[in-house]
Amino acid sequence: MKLGTCYYPEHWPEAWWVDDARRMAETGLSQVRIGEFAWSRIEPEPGRFDWGWLDRAIDTLHAAGLEVILGTPTATPPKWLVDRMPDMVAIDAQGRPRGFGSRRHYCFSHAGYRAEAVRITRAVAERYGQHPAVVAWQTDNEYGCHDTVLSFSKAAAAGFRQWLAQRYGTVAALNAAWGNVFWSMDYGAFDEVDLPNLTVTEANPAHWLAFRRYSSDQVAAFNRAQVEVLREFSPGRDVVHNYMGFFTEFDHHAVAADLDVVGWDSYPLGFLDTFRFSEADKLAYARQGHPDIAAFHHDLYRGCTPGGRWSVLEQQPGPVNWARHNPAPLPGMVRLWTLEAMAHGAELVSYFRWRQFPQAQEQHHAGLLRPDNQPAPGLAEARQAADDIAALGPVGAPPKSVALVFAYDADWVTGIQPQGAGLSALWAAFDCYSALRELGLDIDIVPPGTALDGYALCVIPCLPIVPDALVDELKCFPGQIVIGPRTGSRTANFAIPEGLPPGALFPAKVARVESLRPGLEHGGAGWAIARWLEHLETAAEPELVADDGTVASWRHGNRRYLGAWPDRALALTLLGRAAADAGLATHRLPEGLRLRRAGSRLFALNYAAQVVDLPATVTGTALLGGPRLAPGGVTVLDEG
Repeated sequence: MKLGTCYYPEHWPEAWWVDDARRMAETGLSQVRIGEFAWSRIEPEPGRFDWGWLDRAIDTLHAAGLEVILGTPTATPPKWLVDRMPDMVAIDAQGRPRGFGSRRHYCFSHAGYRAEAVRITRAVAERYGQHPAVVAWQTDNEYGCHDTVLSFSKAAAAGFRQWLAQRYGTVAALNAAWGNVFWSMDYGAFDEVDLPNLTVTEANPAHWLAFRRYSSDQVAAFNRAQVEVLREFSPGRDVVHNYMGFFTEFDHHAVAADLDVVGWDSYPLGFLDTFRFSEADKLAYARQGHPDIAAFHHDLYRGCTPGGRWSVLEQQPGPVNWARHNPAPLPGMVRLWTLEAMAHGAELVSYFRWRQFPQAQEQHHAGLLRPDNQPAPGLAEARQAADDIAALGPVGAPPKSVALVFAYDADWVTGIQPQGAGLSALWAAFDCYSALRELGLDIDIVPPGTALDGYALCVIPCLPIVPDALVDELKCFPGQIVIGPRTGSRTANFAIPEGLPPGALFPAKVARVESLRPGLEHGGAGWAIARWLEHLETAAEPELVADDGTVASWRHGNRRYLGAWPDRALALTLLGRAAADAGLATHRLPEGLRLRRAGSRLFALNYAAQVVDLPATVTGTALLGGPRLAPGGVTVLDEG
């Protein structure tokens, strides 16, 4: 695994560049990511390019032996372009334009802006596509960040109508598929279909789902247009994009189909503070991040490309600037996050950023260097990680053990019609993943239809729309299967299936569902049914039964169906039983300790704020660390 950093030579005096490159190499970094926000400096006026500074920057990095990941600068179109094409900006759900003055101020549906994005991509690729320093390209930056996937512009409305016509053929077919007889919502022509915002109350959920699919397709098409240019002018170089954390607004698998490597931007402390973790977890892991945040995304994005190639393109090295609270990482955590990525098969960890910038919006966002050019704490940990990586040498591939199935449209469905607060398919997947990690298991997160050969356990936390490919794959799967709530509960057009859920996946009918407010839990033996409950008509065997007789899960052959939300204790109980039946060895891990295997190597990572000891069941020859792990400590064992 290589280490790198994100660098913005346009931010700094040119006299600093040589020393920056030297210090990067001395730290053990070998790749530098540049250029993704530089459009106004590359093309300060329409058609007038200033290549000199970027030529010199790339040559300086190359002279120091550093490789370059060069970004297409389309996430920040310059002011002159917005002024020439004012309708290119995205429109929010309230009908307000997303104006110039920060970033991501464009609409994916706007044909004129897409042509401009292709034009600047071609100009940069023609200039640097054959440069020996450029080993990879990054398209744009963080597609959809700041709620910019869904645009309610005139361009989006026109494109959506064309998309609907292609998908449904006739407006009568659309009306039938969406159930528009309800509330007299029938359309007489595709041109009558507006976007689903600004309705008096909720819009038809089928309308919303179609618009989400259309909007996701626009992201994929926008990305593909750039990739085609990069393939033409810079053959043989990898093309990557940097996804984000807990972000499901577009189908990442569809975008990844055009990429060589999937990247993501890892900010464990910012994500902990921003997302729906408990206050207890936010305090216990305030300086470490929840133990499963980074790993969940490592495994999610590794599953996005057929070859499983992935990288961390931005790694938090210190406090960030964008969460509600922004503590500094516990000493050792930058190193731990780096080695954990290695354990999950990353090709690169790139620290964001080389030097903290003293101006504009991210003044408080730390880098490896302070604004005064002195080392920040993350620099020494990056150097230590580089030494550890060299000492460990290559690690093997992650083993096949547990396949966890996740689809982006699952989260769209549960977001459009949640039927209860916080009942998201994304978080059902995360909670199942976290429980499996607490059991010491290795997980791959895969899209529906992935071949399951070699896995012992398949977990489907929440998949409302079940594709036929998954049904067929599970028919011949000999391992254990756990099916979670709401799976099979909707057709592709957002209707309850004719035969009732969960369909072909389990011999049952979900006759009734209810979401439960706090205080209506059904307690079991160390677990409870809370938040969500499905009542099944089935001859399957009740397996987990609450004290009052309410059934949480049923079993039939090698399949289990969970009719309650997979909260921690319930998920641990059910998945622990399924893992035992699958022949998988589990561990009783101390709070905050996590394991990950790579080939014959076993990585143990301590996210706790206190010292922990490896359980006696975890054995092997120590290659790094030992049986006692300090807070932020890492031990690597050879199990071979």
